[in-house]
Amino acid sequence: MTGGGAGTRDDVGAGPPREWIDGCLAAQALLDEAIRGLDDGTARSPSQLPEWSVGHVLTHIARNADSVVWRLEGARRGELRDQYPGGLDQRRQDIEAGAGRPAGELVADVRDSSAAVALVMAELSDEAWEAPSRTSRGVVEPSRDAVFSRWREVVVHQGDLGLGPVPLPPTLVAVWLARELPRLGERTDAAALLAWVIGRGDAPELAPW
Repeated sequence: MTGGGAGTRDDVGAGPPREWIDGCLAAQALLDEAIRGLDDGTARSPSQLPEWSVGHVLTHIARNADSVVWRLEGARRGELRDQYPGGLDQRRQDIEAGAGRPAGELVADVRDSSAAVALVMAELSDEAWEAPSRTSRGVVEPSRDAVFSRWREVVVHQGDLGLGPVPLPPTLVAVWLARELPRLGERTDAAALLAWVIGRGDAPELAPW
C-alpha cells in the first residue's frame, strides 16, 4: 500500500531507515501497552472498522507483522517475495480464522509477531534494505518501505481498536501525506478538489482509501 515519494532521508539512501525503525518500534511498544489486560468482552466488541471486531483488527496487525518478516527475510536472501504468499484472499481467511480467539491469545500473537519484526529489522544488512520487495497490491518497492508500511499499519489500526485516541507521529505524517496528496485527484472530482484547495468551494467527498 505504500509507494514512492519524498518526505525524510529514510525514503532513499543506503543502510537501515533509522527514523522509520524507531517509529515502528515505538508504535509497537505503544500498542503492546494499550492491549495489556485486554478481556474477552472487549476482544469481541466492534472496532472502528465496519464488520470487524477488536479481535479482527488485532489478528490483522499480527498477520501484517508476519508479512513484514516474510518480506524482509526474502530481501536478506535475495528473493523477491509477495507480501502474502496466498494473496489477499488468504489474508482475509487468516483474519477470519483468528479473530475469535481468547483475548490472551490475541495479545500474545500481537506481542510475539511484533517482536519478530523488531528482530528481523535489527539483523538486516545494509544491502538488503535496498533489495526489492512486493506489497500486497503487487507494487515492487525497496524493502525499507516495508518498515514504513508496518509503522503506518500499527499506528492507524491501534486507533481502529477504539481503545483511545492515537496521535499520528509528525514524521509519519510528513512522509505519508506527501505520498497521498498527489493521489487525491484520483479519489474525487479533480476540479472540485482544486476549487476547495484555493478556497473557492467546499471540500469534496473522497472515495474510500
